[in-house]
Amino acid sequence: MCGRYSFASDKNQLKKQFGNLEYGQNLEINFNVAPTQKGYIIADNAPDALQQFKWGLIPFWAKDEKIGGRMINARSETILEKPAFRQAARHRHCLVIADSFYEWSKKNTTKIPYRILPKDDSLLVMAGIWESWQGPEESVYSFSIITCPPNEDMNGIHDRMPVIFHQDSEWQAWLEEKDPQAITELLQTPVQGLLKMYPVSTRVNSVRNNGPVLHQAVEEQRDLFS
Repeated sequence: MCGRYSFASDKNQLKKQFGNLEYGQNLEINFNVAPTQKGYIIADNAPDALQQFKWGLIPFWAKDEKIGGRMINARSETILEKPAFRQAARHRHCLVIADSFYEWSKKNTTKIPYRILPKDDSLLVMAGIWESWQGPEESVYSFSIITCPPNEDMNGIHDRMPVIFHQDSEWQAWLEEKDPQAITELLQTPVQGLLKMYPVSTRVNSVRNNGPVLHQAVEEQRDLFS
C-alpha cells in the first residue's frame, strides 16, 4: 500500500516537469502527507491546474466522510469492480503529485521506514482517482492512490507499490482514457530501475512530525525515537 508521502517541491520544478500549471500563490509543503490530509493532484476536470483534494476517496453514495480514511488506496486489479471505486475508475482520473513516498519494511521485530523516489529526482506522478461528495454544507473533493504488485526495486520492501507514470504520454493517456480495457492496460507495475530508496528516521511514523529532517538518511540499523 501507500500510506504516507511527501510534497516538498517548488514552482520551478513544477514548471519544468508540467509546464504552466495554475495554482494558488503559495505551495503548501508537507514532508509527511497522511490520510485525510490534503494533497496536490492534477485531475481530468482541470488538466492545467494543480488542485488540493482530500486524501481518502469518499464515494458519492457515502453517508458521511469518515469512510474516506479507509479508502486511501485502490488496488489496480479490482478497481473497476469495487463499489467504492468503480465509478471514479471509469470517469474521474487524476495524477497524484509527490516528490517521494514512504514505505515500511519489517526487519525482525522492527519496522524500518524508507523514503522512495525517482532516481532522476523528478517528481513522482502516481495514478489516482477522485470523487466529489456532497456534504451538509459543501462539496468535498477526495482522491485515492492506485496500487499494484511491486517491481524488483520494491519487492524487498513491500508487496504493493503505487502505479507510477514516468512519461508525459502516460499522464495524458490516464487523464483522458475511459475505456475499461485500456484503463486496465495503463495500470501496470512500473518497470524496474526507476526508483531509489534509503532508510529514514522513525519520526515519520507520527503525523505530528514534519520538516526536512524526515528526508534525511539514517543508518539502517538505527531506530531513532519518534
